[in-house]
Amino acid sequence: MANNNEVKATAKYVRMAPRKVRMVVDQIRNKSVEQALEVLQFSTRAAAEPVAKVLRSAVANAENNNNLRSDNLVIKAAYVDEGPTLKRIRPRAKGSASRINKRTSHITVVVAPRKEA
Repeated sequence: MANNNEVKATAKYVRMAPRKVRMVVDQIRNKSVEQALEVLQFSTRAAAEPVAKVLRSAVANAENNNNLRSDNLVIKAAYVDEGPTLKRIRPRAKGSASRINKRTSHITVVVAPRKEA
């Protein structure tokens, strides 16, 4: 974080595939906090809930730790990294087995005050 006004929040080991969470995160990038929360509230995707939780956490961090106003914040960066994969086995025909990968995600949201030009 180059700028000292940037505030970050992270949720680790979220039991959702990163690919699915990225679809939600792509919708809120570079939006204001109010707009983003609105988009997440009406999203039909399950990943919207943990993403909204991380966003609210980032806003709370900005208010409490950096004395920033929440109505002036924008999402500067939002990204999803892949966490460890839980490997499970499903029995198949003729005594064989196939692997099921239960993927996890690390969700990060960075908020910063809006630039007044």
